[in-house]
Amino acid sequence: MKCFSLFVLFIALLTAPHTGHSADTREFYQITIYQVSSPQQEALIDAFLKEAYLPALHRAGITKVGVFKPVAEDTAYAGKRIYMLIPFRSLAQFEALSEKLAKDKQLATAGKDYLDAPYTAPPFTRQESILLQAFTGMPKLEAPTLTGPITDRIYELRSYEGYTEKIYQNKVKMFNDGDEVGLFKRLGFNAVFYGEVLIGSRMPNLMYMTSFSNKATRDDHWKTFGADPQWKKLSAMPEYQNNVSKINIYLLHPTTYSEI
Repeated sequence: MKCFSLFVLFIALLTAPHTGHSADTREFYQITIYQVSSPQQEALIDAFLKEAYLPALHRAGITKVGVFKPVAEDTAYAGKRIYMLIPFRSLAQFEALSEKLAKDKQLATAGKDYLDAPYTAPPFTRQESILLQAFTGMPKLEAPTLTGPITDRIYELRSYEGYTEKIYQNKVKMFNDGDEVGLFKRLGFNAVFYGEVLIGSRMPNLMYMTSFSNKATRDDHWKTFGADPQWKKLSAMPEYQNNVSKINIYLLHPTTYSEI
């Protein structure tokens, strides 16, 4: 585990843009995606996360854990995925978590149905984990304060892939030095995090999450964004052209037990 974390640290330092922010002020995020194929699997994961895993994370000193599901209109993923977002203060905290959870007797008891599930009835079909480091332009996660019913709230997770490592870093620079992060903040996008993907299935890649009270508010914000003079000026700059090869957009609802 130490070798793994040192490798991740090396990658983080290698790819981090050189700005005035110290690297140790930037949080790390783990996004876990559970792929499920039945309501029974979904219910089992919900029960495990709510009753066992999140309380165990709290005992390990980790809070503000987000759990989300695709909106019903997303026919490709609705009822088939569960997203969990865990913030870490440091790589050391990330590295220590597995050992702490392995020794947590309360987790073993409360999560028995999930942890001891037989191979004939697994709780998921597949699981994916992504490790990110926060942008210098927003080094820490911010839990938004949204109004209205939880079931109406939209959390938009975006993934921007780059053609090459150098071109990808240009898009990161556009967010940080070009102040695209500040633009989103000024327009009220309620960003939860911005992160550089250190380890994941799609590389090179950055991801970020914004949040809205409902779908209509989300759509209105993007219309305003597209027409904003600052965005038009920034997106027209020669140095920021053609710096994204693919964009994936996931619209999510928070679960009732999500802390974000």
